[in-house]
Amino acid sequence: MSHHPRLLHHHLDGPTDAPPLILGPSLGTSLAVWAPQLNALARTHRVLRFDLPGHGSTPTTVLPNPAPGATTVADLAQLVLDLADHHGWPAFHYAGISLGGAIGAHLAIHHPHRISTLALMCSSAHFGEPAAWHERARLVREQGTEPLLATTPSRWFAEPATAATPYGATLLADLAAADPAGYAACCDALADYDLRDDLLRITAPTLVVAGRQDPATPPAHARQLADNIPDAALTEVREAAHLAGVEQPGPVTAALHAHFATTAASADGAADRHAVGMQVRRAVLGDSHVDQAVARTTDFTAQFQDFITRYAWGEIWSRPGLDRRSRSCVTLTAMVAGGHHEELALHVRAALTNGLTCEEIGEVLLQTAVYCGVPAANTAFAIARHVLDELDTSGS
Repeated sequence: MSHHPRLLHHHLDGPTDAPPLILGPSLGTSLAVWAPQLNALARTHRVLRFDLPGHGSTPTTVLPNPAPGATTVADLAQLVLDLADHHGWPAFHYAGISLGGAIGAHLAIHHPHRISTLALMCSSAHFGEPAAWHERARLVREQGTEPLLATTPSRWFAEPATAATPYGATLLADLAAADPAGYAACCDALADYDLRDDLLRITAPTLVVAGRQDPATPPAHARQLADNIPDAALTEVREAAHLAGVEQPGPVTAALHAHFATTAASADGAADRHAVGMQVRRAVLGDSHVDQAVARTTDFTAQFQDFITRYAWGEIWSRPGLDRRSRSCVTLTAMVAGGHHEELALHVRAALTNGLTCEEIGEVLLQTAVYCGVPAANTAFAIARHVLDELDTSGS
């Protein structure tokens, strides 16, 4: 951890010689917002989590000018570059939530040589009209963050009960403890922020993550990012609002881990595609299934297992051109068309992991009735119903 007076407060985790990864928090939260993803990401990266000015243990005085209306996202981005320079990192991977994502997008546009890989979570190219942010800044400067505490849980969490958990209470306590001047300065930065005309300039491999029930940055904001950033991938997470990584840590962690592992391998031609494929395979199919498949491997099947891990999972499923939800739709259709019933059951489970709802799986299977035949779709519906009933009975 660091308490350097001119640096953002931050924690470092993971191997000292691993590729650096900086994680940016959202407005009103501290670096604790990344706790659900930390262990997985710190296995393969040197992870740096930081607190925004006036949040957590970072004083507002790190800002060059915290006066009303003076702070910009460029100022916050420079503070992140100062952290990277302090640790001797000429380039780094970056993931950010909401305002943290805005900082990452700014860096990717204005300092492209510094950003190796980018992930934007529940973020936007433009967070709404400036007047609303200036009004929130004025309110907080006058009354502190206390007036925000009643409405924040419904923005952060799709399930209100999450706010009452110990972790949810910790995050809300961070908001309550935020310095009004620092929080308001971050609101000023969001008011001034608009990258809608600059997204095409982002060249770093980019993953966009959205919470399906996010009222602050709805999925339409994520789609605008993904549609305008060249070759960006999009993952929409069901039953999640603005803090998707808190509510649905499993799919969010898997998406981030696979994104950073895949792009690191792409940057290094000698990287092990099998290792990348195994990470993606586990993220989509689950550890239990993959462990069973590995345990059943014999000398006779070893080469085939290596082939599908490298090619299907390390190459095709890892490509940025389609998000995993889209790949699940395509795969379900192919399983129905080919009559691959055991694989169909497996990929119904995978589709849920990748963010499809039961209703959307039903829509895909209904589409197959037209193009693959009613008998094939009838069998597919029966298999999917059996899988979904099993998961419902088990509480999954």
